Amino acid sequence: MTTLKPAAWDASVAQSIIDELAAKPGALLPILHALQDRFAYVPDAAVPLIAATLKLSRAEVHGVISFYHHFRTHQPGKHVVEVCRAEACQAVGARALEAHAKASLGVDYHGTTSDRNITLEPVYCLGNCSCGPSVRIGDEIHAYVDAERFDELVEELRTDVLEVQ
Repeated sequence: MTTLKPAAWDASVAQSIIDELAAKPGALLPILHALQDRFAYVPDAAVPLIAATLKLSRAEVHGVISFYHHFRTHQPGKHVVEVCRAEACQAVGARALEAHAKASLGVDYHGTTSDRNITLEPVYCLGNCSCGPSVRIGDEIHAYVDAERFDELVEELRTDVLEVQ
């Protein structure tokens, strides 16, 4: 399974990323994506850097970050587990899977387990509609996920943490 290996927050690295993309048309979204790719989230400290460089208000930058579900504003756990909430997945049991995932992990969406291992996120389509409910862990999509399969996947993630410690 793919694991997030984010770089530690570094304002000078962030500013380099921002400067590199600032001249692109519609630069804000590419900058936000690049920062999240680098740090696994968009830190609050990046907002004033982006705003100053693009000559936007901090509120404008924050508005875009908060509008899109994809962007995180806090460091996620080692593994990000996304449960598809699109209609096709809902039609074949995603709501029950969602409830099970929250109960099993003891967190709501956008929450991270107390051991900082797993962050649970909603996603609104994984493009795997005929094979739902679907879950993505890192870059890997899993089809036909029910409560039992979810528990198996999570157990692999928990085992991964134990092996690293």
